Amino acid sequence: MGRDMSERPSSFFPRAVRLGLAAVLLAATGVFFGPAPGSAQEGRIILRAAHLLDGAGGETSARDVVVEDGRIVEVLAAGTGTGERVYDLGDATLMPGLIDTHVHIGWHFDRANGKTHSRAVEESSEEAALYAAENAWTTLRAGVTTVQSLGAMVDIPLRDAIEAGTLPGPRILTSGVAITAGTGAPDAIRAHVDRMADARADVIKIFASASIRDGGGPTLTQEQLDAACGQARARGLRSFVHAYDPEAARRVIRAGCTGIEHGALLDRETLEAMARAGVYLDPNTDLVMRNYFENAEHFLGVGNYTEEGFAQMRAAQPLALRVFVEGLTVPGLDMVFGTDAVAGAHGRNHEELVYRITAGGQDPMDAVVSATSLAAEALGLSGTVGRLAPGLEADLIALDGDPLKDPEALGRVVFVMKGGVVYRNDPPRREDP
Repeated sequence: MGRDMSERPSSFFPRAVRLGLAAVLLAATGVFFGPAPGSAQEGRIILRAAHLLDGAGGETSARDVVVEDGRIVEVLAAGTGTGERVYDLGDATLMPGLIDTHVHIGWHFDRANGKTHSRAVEESSEEAALYAAENAWTTLRAGVTTVQSLGAMVDIPLRDAIEAGTLPGPRILTSGVAITAGTGAPDAIRAHVDRMADARADVIKIFASASIRDGGGPTLTQEQLDAACGQARARGLRSFVHAYDPEAARRVIRAGCTGIEHGALLDRETLEAMARAGVYLDPNTDLVMRNYFENAEHFLGVGNYTEEGFAQMRAAQPLALRVFVEGLTVPGLDMVFGTDAVAGAHGRNHEELVYRITAGGQDPMDAVVSATSLAAEALGLSGTVGRLAPGLEADLIALDGDPLKDPEALGRVVFVMKGGVVYRNDPPRREDP
């Protein structure tokens, strides 16, 4: 069953209080949701587009994509599909929605002081929910239909509300609270994994390195990492690890963890070891650091956001790009799309992908694959999303332009469907006479 919620923002929040997302009246956060504009669409929906990317490296032209009950059921020659509703996307490029493997969906700037939120500032759970809901809507509107949020406990009720149809937002996989050196010895770490699994986390997040603002050195022993990733596997969960330097990354590889975030200080030997072990790399080459620099006044003075810490980030940014460029030449290394989106970066996710193409030299098709089918694989969602193919969920976006020729088209989203529900359908542009 498809629903059209695109003509103007709608009232998605009647059960938000019961789900722990109280008083979600998003006028307070800069987003207005009025009365529901459309009713549920029964039967078949046709998406007609001039150019299609399937998310697995293939492209075709002039096709009708048939959606029914929230899933793609078939792909036909243009003009041959029949259904109760036809969306003619004209010359747009239709492709799977983007999948960002690393965000912090709840991060925001506090209204009181304009700073990134920290525990030093008192905030109600209702306020936290409002910010997270706003960020989720902004992210979905920008064409990101799935995210892995690493992580905070507010992500869990937000994920559940989105799944229930109470709130608009991307599919969310979340870790809950991350493991750090302060979590303790291996037994305490295993107990933490069990608590997160019992709280219905989708993945375990682990800090195996210090922040790059503090040098990025290892913080967990091999035994601690073995406990974390081993217990995650025992509970049927994936594990993604914040790690910067080669020693921390080698411990991650030996522990059998799923993936590494950042990795700005890695060398080729370690990248090759990751490839052999099948460990994913999410290199975060640009957006997260550039966002810090552009919003420095909102971060400086909070925790380790100091002038010295910013200097460390400035020094690390070209290193992150170097690792990414090196990684492109390592056979078998799977580098997925992730942004580490924090306050100020939500909805700008595509900028990371554009940078990887324009500054890193990644082939545009490979970049698209890294943000669709490969990202889905890393998140254990290959059979659900990430490809434009029959049987998968209808998480689809349309772009004004061809990202293979113009990477900036990734930011010109004109249509967003998630699970057969249309959340964005911009009117076609009119050319000046």
